[in-house]
Amino acid sequence: MGTQRTNSFQFIRAMPFLMTLTALLASISYGQSGFVSTRGKQIISPDGKPLILKGINLGNWLEPEGYMFKFKQANSPHLISEMFDELVGPDEARKFWSTYREKYITREDIDFIKSLGFNSVRVPFDYRLFVVKEDPVAWDSTGFTLLDSLISWCSDAKLWVILDMHCAPGGQTGDNIDDSYGYPFLLESEQSQQLTTMLWQKIAHRYKDEATVIGYDLLNEPIAPYFDIDKLNPSLEPLYKRITVAIREVDQNHLIILGGAQWDTNFKVFGIPFDSKLVYTFHRYWSDTTQSGIQQYLDFRDKFDVPLWLGESGENTNIWISSFRRLLECDSIGWCFWPYKKLSSETCVSSVRITKKYDAIIHFADSDRSSYEEIRQNRPRMEDVRKALNDLLEDCALKNCDANGGYVEALGLKYP
Repeated sequence: MGTQRTNSFQFIRAMPFLMTLTALLASISYGQSGFVSTRGKQIISPDGKPLILKGINLGNWLEPEGYMFKFKQANSPHLISEMFDELVGPDEARKFWSTYREKYITREDIDFIKSLGFNSVRVPFDYRLFVVKEDPVAWDSTGFTLLDSLISWCSDAKLWVILDMHCAPGGQTGDNIDDSYGYPFLLESEQSQQLTTMLWQKIAHRYKDEATVIGYDLLNEPIAPYFDIDKLNPSLEPLYKRITVAIREVDQNHLIILGGAQWDTNFKVFGIPFDSKLVYTFHRYWSDTTQSGIQQYLDFRDKFDVPLWLGESGENTNIWISSFRRLLECDSIGWCFWPYKKLSSETCVSSVRITKKYDAIIHFADSDRSSYEEIRQNRPRMEDVRKALNDLLEDCALKNCDANGGYVEALGLKYP
């Protein structure tokens, strides 16, 4: 009888350890080790519970887009950069962009995003911030320094981060959004594919232990519909596989996010999932907000038992945004709307004010600059340009922006 009581007492003393061990084994069984993972159709948080992402895109920060600067002709990052060089010279332009990146997204912006109720951000970036003149062995620290700071802020604010290669070597889209030269050369260039793969591996190696990062959105909106999609589409998934293999050599922790062809809408390019932590992303703009508009993606999810995520949507009325967001949530699909901040707009969270003098920069950007004579004739007065750019840098700061409460509320969040 004494022996039995002793054994019972020892068992009771061991119960906390056994419960902890059981919880640990359960965590391991879900593939959890402090990182976001997947389980069937769900994205799973580190505590083993389903995670519905509610995010915002940090567009126009690490990949400027012309329309968000109010430009029509200079509509891609390299065209905008070229225009600024013509406007103020390359030395002054470099200083402007360095300050712009420091001020456009700051710790205050991240804390504000968190305070509104978002739980994640997607970070579009241009590969040119990471390489020197497309040399695969010469790396630039600019992009990594910016991402390091952002991830640190997000970690402190408890915001998840998705890294998105918006502009890949050679161009994956063939339009202004990928900063290409009018064709998705990436899909046909071995050198560009090699550089893309090496860069993703380097990014993955740097952040392999960073649990704040959810995963890697490999290529934004590949292969625009203007081209021979029958020829190009079959090349997309093999490239995804190649990049994934390189990432998995250094990083087993993070999700791999795959976008469909033709603006991330066409999932017919995908076969059987080839990795245990894949998430499939689609983008929808200006479409119906009915079930039929996303049914093809739900069918794909059911067929392959994989998670879905809406990586981009927006640029519409608050009524449309609210309706589409509700549809996604009814189908348990996380989302990331576009964008957080841009110049003088109601279709974003934070609107950057612009001054009257900035109109001169818009005029120059949209003018004929096809010859040196045209550049000289259309360039505004330098004192006006400098004043406009200094004002723009100051007005980028969150404290000087106008918040769009209606946009925030359309996303089901509460604006203070």
